[in-house]
Amino acid sequence: MFGIRRPLRRALSLGLPTAWGALAITYKLTCPLAQQDGLGARLVTSAVFFAVGTGLILHVRRTLLRELKQARRIAGAAQSVLLRPLPPRVDGLHVAVAQLSADRGATVGGDLYEVIATEHGVRVVMGDVRGHGLSALSTVAALLGSFREAAHDEADLALVLRRLERALARHLRERARDAHPASGPTPDTAQTPVAEEFVTVLLLEIGRDGETRALNCGHPWPYLLSGPRVEPLSRADPLPPLGLFPLPPELPATPFGPLVHGECLVLFTDGAEDARDARGRFFPLPTALAKAAHDHPVSPQQILRTVLAALLRHTAGRPTDDIALLVLQNGRGCNLPGARGTARPTAAHPQPTTHP
Repeated sequence: MFGIRRPLRRALSLGLPTAWGALAITYKLTCPLAQQDGLGARLVTSAVFFAVGTGLILHVRRTLLRELKQARRIAGAAQSVLLRPLPPRVDGLHVAVAQLSADRGATVGGDLYEVIATEHGVRVVMGDVRGHGLSALSTVAALLGSFREAAHDEADLALVLRRLERALARHLRERARDAHPASGPTPDTAQTPVAEEFVTVLLLEIGRDGETRALNCGHPWPYLLSGPRVEPLSRADPLPPLGLFPLPPELPATPFGPLVHGECLVLFTDGAEDARDARGRFFPLPTALAKAAHDHPVSPQQILRTVLAALLRHTAGRPTDDIALLVLQNGRGCNLPGARGTARPTAAHPQPTTHP
């Protein structure tokens, strides 16, 4: 049945404009009324051609809308494969994730995230590719593919970041070559638009003992929710985003102590804090998180619902940038008694930076 409908629809879409045009020409050449010069004849002829033109315009419009919907479905399916749904629990950590699009009709964005349980601990990536559309989606695919392999292969978190840097550089070289095939097999990427592309990346590792460490390349630091307290995980200067400058020779991951039972880490893209209301005021993300933290028991899903509702109210339902939120909560049990309330070295181990 479906095999018959599709060729029939294609045949109608190709034959209808031809039929409309043939009808108009036949009327003009064979109808005696069309040969007359009177006012009435001219009005009838104009009405016929107006009807034909209107029919053609409506047909073209319907065809374009159908193709646009199909393209969006394909793009949405591709992105759902890349950003696959995260399980609600990963190696004892409760997980919840949500996205908001700046364009209600958009299905392709540049946000990326993944949570993977490995023998080295639970490893997390959150990133934001500059730009939108298919080019951003291809960059997301390159980075996520590299992370999903490196997270298992590399014992050192710094080596995972090195793999991401190489994957991005290789991807941009290939895009530059495809965009400028006449420039040879190794075009000068400094002279191409892809040289302006970059990706902010946050790598996080949570060991079986709850010990947390991170590497940050230009991405906002997560917020830590510990009881009613909401504070940035770190205030140290991050490394530059990937793609702008080479990474420094030494990449020591910053330790943050244990993530104890019940504590949450909230990772996000910069669209969350940069969202503005009608008066130009930025969205108070810490305030929204503090409101969520006052409800007990706190769950990742509850945090997401509270923050997203506040975001939509703040922006009147129209955020100007794509937003991704990822919440991780330690649900492994109170295996670290006495750890709660200990000071966290949030700024005691600043990462090296190559900012000019």
